[in-house]
Amino acid sequence: MLQPLDAPPGRDDLRGLPILQDLPDEVLDWLAANAEHLSFQPEDRFVAQGSEAREMFILLEGEARIFFREGSHVALWASYLRGAVTGLLPFSRMTHYSGVVVGMTAGRLLRLSRDRFPELLSLSPELGQRLVALLSDRVRDATRIEQQRDKMMALGRLSAGLAHELNNPAASVSRNAAELLERLALMPGLVVAVAGCGAGPAALEAVEALRLEVAERPRSGALSPVRRSELEDQLSDWLEERGVAEPWMPAETLASAGFRLEDMERMARSVPTAALPAMIQWLEGGVASQRILEDISEAAGRITHLVSSVKSYSHMDRAPDPEPVDVRRGLEQTLVMLGHALRERKVRLVQDFEEELPEIQGFAGELNQVWTNLIDNALDAMGPGGTLTLRACSTPEGVMVQVEDDGPGIPPEVLPRIFEPFFTTKEMGEGTGLGLDIVQRIIRRQHRGDIRVESRRGSTVFTVLLPLEGAIHALPSDGEEEMDAPA
Repeated sequence: MLQPLDAPPGRDDLRGLPILQDLPDEVLDWLAANAEHLSFQPEDRFVAQGSEAREMFILLEGEARIFFREGSHVALWASYLRGAVTGLLPFSRMTHYSGVVVGMTAGRLLRLSRDRFPELLSLSPELGQRLVALLSDRVRDATRIEQQRDKMMALGRLSAGLAHELNNPAASVSRNAAELLERLALMPGLVVAVAGCGAGPAALEAVEALRLEVAERPRSGALSPVRRSELEDQLSDWLEERGVAEPWMPAETLASAGFRLEDMERMARSVPTAALPAMIQWLEGGVASQRILEDISEAAGRITHLVSSVKSYSHMDRAPDPEPVDVRRGLEQTLVMLGHALRERKVRLVQDFEEELPEIQGFAGELNQVWTNLIDNALDAMGPGGTLTLRACSTPEGVMVQVEDDGPGIPPEVLPRIFEPFFTTKEMGEGTGLGLDIVQRIIRRQHRGDIRVESRRGSTVFTVLLPLEGAIHALPSDGEEEMDAPA
C-alpha cells in the first residue's frame, strides 16, 4: 500500500528527471507542493485494473511494472524506472485503467490528481507539450504492441487450424507407407510361389495386360454401395471356389479397382489351374500397392497445396511494394487457412465470386489479413451452424467484396463505434479491439478504399471497396490517432 512521506521532494530530486529538466523553479515547487509524495514497497499496487483513471504518477525512485489480465492469463505490458510517467495524462481520453501497476522494488513517486491538470498546464505550457509528446509516444507504442498481439493471436488460430489440416494427409502418408512396406515385403515370396506352380512369362504378361486394361476403365466408385457389395460377394465366391485363402480380402481390393467376374474368367483361361491362387494373390498385391501409391500421392499433394496456400496467403517472399493483386485468389486462400474453423463450426459457406475480377494494385498479404479478420469476426458473431456469404464483383472504380453473416446483428448503439481502436464487445482476453481498426487502416489508408457496415438481426454485411489504382507505400504515423494505452 502506498504510504505518504512527510517531506516533499527537493528541486534537485525533481530536476534530475527527464520530463522536468530545465523547467523553472516555480514549476518544480508547484509540483512538490501539489502532488502527493508517496513511498511504495514490492507488490504495492498504484492502481487497480478497471478502476477510474484519476491520477498521473511520476516515478522518483525504484521500479514498477504494469500488467493486464487476458482471461486467466496475466501479461506484462511495460516496466518503469526513475523518471517514468504513467497513469492518466493531460488531454488523454482514458476513463479507466486497463492494467494494474505494481511496485517491483522499494521506491518513491509523485501522484498528481487530474483536478490539478488545468493549473499545471496554465503554469507551464512547456511541460504540457512534453506530456502531450509522451502521450503520443505511449499511443504509438501501445498501438504497435496491440497490433503485434492481435497478429500473433490470429497466427495462433491459423496455425492450430493449419496443423489440423496437415495432420490428416500426413497421417495418411505415414499409414499408407507402412502398409506399402508390408505388401512389398510379401511380393518376392508371391513371385516364387507363382513360378513354382508352373506359370511362365506368357501367363504373367497376360495378367499384367489385364491389370492395365482394367486400370484404364472408370473406377467402381461410380457404383452404388449395394451394387459394389454385390460385386464383392460375387468375386469372393468365385475366388473361394478356386481355393484362394480368405477370399473376401482380395475380393474387396479387386472390386475397388474395377475387376468384374468376366475379367477373372479371362485370367483363369490364361493361367495354369495350379498357379491360379498364387497368381491372384500376386495380382491383388500389385493392385493394392498401386492404390496405396495413389493415396500417398494424393495426400502429399494436399500437403503441398496447403503449404503453397500458406506461402501465398502470407506473401512472405514478396517485396513490400504495391503489386497486382487477384482479390478472388486471396479470398480463396483465406478460406483454405480458415477451413478447419468453418468445418468445426458447421458453417454453411456461400461463395458468389465474379469469374473475371480485375486485378488491383495493392498489398496481397495485408488484404488477406483484412479477409481473415472479417471472416473470423463473422464466425464469432453467428456461432455454429450459421451461413457465411462471401461476394466479390467488379465496379466502375475497382472491386467490391462483401462478407455477410446471419448472426444476431450489431446493436445500433455499438455500430458507430466498431472501427474505434481498442473498442471491443468481447470479454476481456477474447479481443484487443484492434481487428477492425487494422482493417480500416489497411483499406482506407494503405489502399485508399472504403469499408462500410450494415447490420440488422439476421444479416450483418461488411462491404469493402477497393480502387484499381490506390495503394500507397506506407501507413501514416500511428501517432496521428487519438488513442490511449493501458495505464
